[in-house]
Amino acid sequence: MEIIKMPRMKKSEYDTLINEGYICRIAFNGEKHPNIAPFLYVFDGRFMYFLSTKYGRKVQHFKQNPFVTVEVEKYSSDLSHFAFVAIPGRLLEVQELEIKKAIRKMFVQLIRTKDLSFNVLSALGYSPDEPLEVLIAEDRNSVWKLVGVDINEILVLSNPELTVKNK
Repeated sequence: MEIIKMPRMKKSEYDTLINEGYICRIAFNGEKHPNIAPFLYVFDGRFMYFLSTKYGRKVQHFKQNPFVTVEVEKYSSDLSHFAFVAIPGRLLEVQELEIKKAIRKMFVQLIRTKDLSFNVLSALGYSPDEPLEVLIAEDRNSVWKLVGVDINEILVLSNPELTVKNK
Protein backbone atom coordinates (compact mmCIF):
# COMPACT_ATOMS: atom_id res chain seq x y z
CA MET A 1 0.00 0.00 0.00
CA GLU A 2 1.31 3.39 -0.99
CA ILE A 3 1.36 6.21 1.56
CA ILE A 4 -0.16 9.38 0.14
CA LYS A 5 1.09 12.65 1.58
CA MET A 6 -1.16 15.67 1.70
CA PRO A 7 0.16 18.67 -0.22
CA ARG A 8 1.55 21.68 1.60
CA MET A 9 -0.17 24.99 1.14
CA LYS A 10 1.54 28.11 -0.16
CA LYS A 11 1.91 31.11 2.16
CA SER A 12 -0.82 32.98 0.31
CA GLU A 13 -3.16 30.00 0.83
CA TYR A 14 -2.59 29.69 4.56
CA ASP A 15 -2.76 33.46 4.98
CA THR A 16 -6.21 33.23 3.37
CA LEU A 17 -7.15 30.37 5.71
CA ILE A 18 -6.08 32.45 8.73
CA ASN A 19 -7.77 35.59 7.39
CA GLU A 20 -11.08 33.80 6.79
CA GLY A 21 -11.15 32.17 10.21
CA TYR A 22 -11.70 33.59 13.65
CA ILE A 23 -11.47 30.62 16.02
CA CYS A 24 -8.24 28.85 16.80
CA ARG A 25 -6.71 26.63 19.42
CA ILE A 26 -3.61 27.60 21.32
CA ALA A 27 -1.41 24.91 22.83
CA PHE A 28 0.46 26.03 25.94
CA ASN A 29 3.08 24.13 27.90
CA GLY A 30 1.26 22.76 30.93
CA GLU A 31 2.60 21.39 34.19
CA LYS A 32 2.38 17.75 33.15
CA HIS A 33 0.55 17.82 29.82
CA PRO A 34 0.11 20.47 27.15
CA ASN A 35 -2.91 22.69 27.73
CA ILE A 36 -5.05 23.55 24.71
CA ALA A 37 -7.59 26.36 24.78
CA PRO A 38 -9.90 27.83 22.12
CA PHE A 39 -9.56 31.53 21.31
CA LEU A 40 -11.15 34.10 19.07
CA TYR A 41 -8.54 35.87 17.01
CA VAL A 42 -8.12 38.65 14.50
CA PHE A 43 -5.45 38.77 11.82
CA ASP A 44 -4.16 42.05 10.41
CA GLY A 45 -2.31 40.40 7.50
CA ARG A 46 0.90 40.18 9.49
CA PHE A 47 0.09 39.29 13.10
CA MET A 48 -2.57 37.28 14.90
CA TYR A 49 -4.09 38.88 18.01
CA PHE A 50 -6.05 37.25 20.82
CA LEU A 51 -8.12 38.52 23.73
CA SER A 52 -7.72 36.69 27.02
CA THR A 53 -9.38 37.02 30.37
CA LYS A 54 -6.90 38.10 33.03
CA TYR A 55 -7.45 34.90 35.01
CA GLY A 56 -7.38 31.16 34.43
CA ARG A 57 -4.95 28.41 33.64
CA LYS A 58 -3.98 29.84 30.24
CA VAL A 59 -2.73 33.04 31.89
CA GLN A 60 -0.65 31.01 34.33
CA HIS A 61 0.85 28.97 31.45
CA PHE A 62 1.48 32.14 29.42
CA LYS A 63 3.38 33.73 32.31
CA GLN A 64 5.46 30.60 32.91
CA ASN A 65 6.28 30.03 29.24
CA PRO A 66 4.96 32.24 26.42
CA PHE A 67 5.99 29.76 23.68
CA VAL A 68 2.86 28.30 22.06
CA THR A 69 1.52 26.70 18.93
CA VAL A 70 -1.59 28.23 17.34
CA GLU A 71 -3.75 25.97 15.18
CA VAL A 72 -6.36 27.16 12.68
CA GLU A 73 -8.46 24.74 10.68
CA LYS A 74 -11.22 24.75 8.10
CA TYR A 75 -13.17 21.75 6.93
CA SER A 76 -16.35 20.71 5.21
CA SER A 77 -19.02 19.04 7.33
CA ASP A 78 -18.27 15.62 5.77
CA LEU A 79 -14.47 16.17 5.95
CA SER A 80 -14.13 15.76 2.17
CA HIS A 81 -12.16 19.01 2.20
CA PHE A 82 -10.00 20.28 5.03
CA ALA A 83 -6.98 22.40 5.71
CA PHE A 84 -5.04 23.34 8.79
CA VAL A 85 -2.09 25.43 9.79
CA ALA A 86 -0.08 25.02 13.00
CA ILE A 87 2.01 28.07 13.83
CA PRO A 88 4.66 27.89 16.55
CA GLY A 89 5.62 31.21 18.08
CA ARG A 90 5.61 33.27 21.22
CA LEU A 91 2.80 35.28 22.76
CA LEU A 92 3.56 38.85 23.68
CA GLU A 93 1.18 40.86 25.83
CA VAL A 94 0.40 44.17 24.14
CA GLN A 95 0.85 47.05 26.59
CA GLU A 96 0.27 50.18 24.50
CA LEU A 97 -3.25 51.49 25.20
CA GLU A 98 -3.89 52.86 21.70
CA ILE A 99 -2.80 49.60 20.04
CA LYS A 100 -4.97 47.57 22.44
CA LYS A 101 -7.91 49.83 21.65
CA ALA A 102 -7.37 49.38 17.89
CA ILE A 103 -7.20 45.61 18.27
CA ARG A 104 -10.33 45.55 20.42
CA LYS A 105 -12.10 47.54 17.67
CA MET A 106 -11.06 44.76 15.26
CA PHE A 107 -12.72 42.24 17.61
CA VAL A 108 -15.93 44.29 17.72
CA GLN A 109 -15.92 44.40 13.92
CA LEU A 110 -15.30 40.62 13.79
CA ILE A 111 -18.22 39.89 16.13
CA ARG A 112 -20.50 42.12 14.06
CA THR A 113 -19.29 40.90 10.65
CA LYS A 114 -19.58 37.22 11.57
CA ASP A 115 -22.89 37.89 13.36
CA LEU A 116 -21.61 36.14 16.49
CA SER A 117 -23.76 35.84 19.57
CA PHE A 118 -23.00 38.33 22.31
CA ASN A 119 -22.59 35.24 24.53
CA VAL A 120 -19.00 35.24 23.26
CA LEU A 121 -18.42 38.23 25.55
CA SER A 122 -18.48 35.86 28.53
CA ALA A 123 -15.33 34.18 27.19
CA LEU A 124 -13.65 37.59 27.07
CA GLY A 125 -14.39 38.69 30.64
CA TYR A 126 -17.66 40.58 29.99
CA SER A 127 -21.36 39.93 30.42
CA PRO A 128 -23.36 39.05 27.28
CA ASP A 129 -25.88 41.65 28.47
CA GLU A 130 -23.37 44.48 28.07
CA PRO A 131 -23.14 46.48 24.84
CA LEU A 132 -20.49 45.24 22.43
CA GLU A 133 -18.58 48.52 22.68
CA VAL A 134 -17.60 47.57 26.26
CA LEU A 135 -14.74 45.64 24.61
CA ILE A 136 -13.29 48.96 23.45
CA ALA A 137 -14.21 51.12 26.43
CA GLU A 138 -12.99 48.89 29.28
CA ASP A 139 -9.67 47.12 29.82
CA ARG A 140 -10.93 43.92 31.47
CA ASN A 141 -8.86 41.52 29.40
CA SER A 142 -5.39 41.08 27.98
CA VAL A 143 -4.43 41.49 24.34
CA TRP A 144 -1.86 38.99 23.11
CA LYS A 145 0.07 39.08 19.84
CA LEU A 146 1.75 36.09 18.19
CA VAL A 147 5.40 36.95 17.44
CA GLY A 148 8.63 35.10 16.74
CA VAL A 149 7.12 32.92 14.04
CA ASP A 150 9.65 31.09 11.87
CA ILE A 151 8.00 30.50 8.49
CA ASN A 152 10.03 27.28 8.12
CA GLU A 153 8.43 25.80 11.24
CA ILE A 154 4.82 26.40 10.19
CA LEU A 155 2.97 23.16 9.43
CA VAL A 156 0.34 23.60 6.73
CA LEU A 157 -1.63 20.81 5.11
CA SER A 158 -4.77 20.53 3.03
CA ASN A 159 -6.62 18.08 0.86
CA PRO A 160 -8.74 20.25 -1.45
CA GLU A 161 -8.12 18.00 -4.43
CA LEU A 162 -8.07 14.66 -2.63
CA THR A 163 -10.67 12.32 -4.16
CA VAL A 164 -11.80 8.90 -3.09
CA LYS A 165 -11.29 6.20 -5.70
CA ASN A 166 -13.85 3.43 -5.83
CA LYS A 167 -12.40 -0.08 -6.11
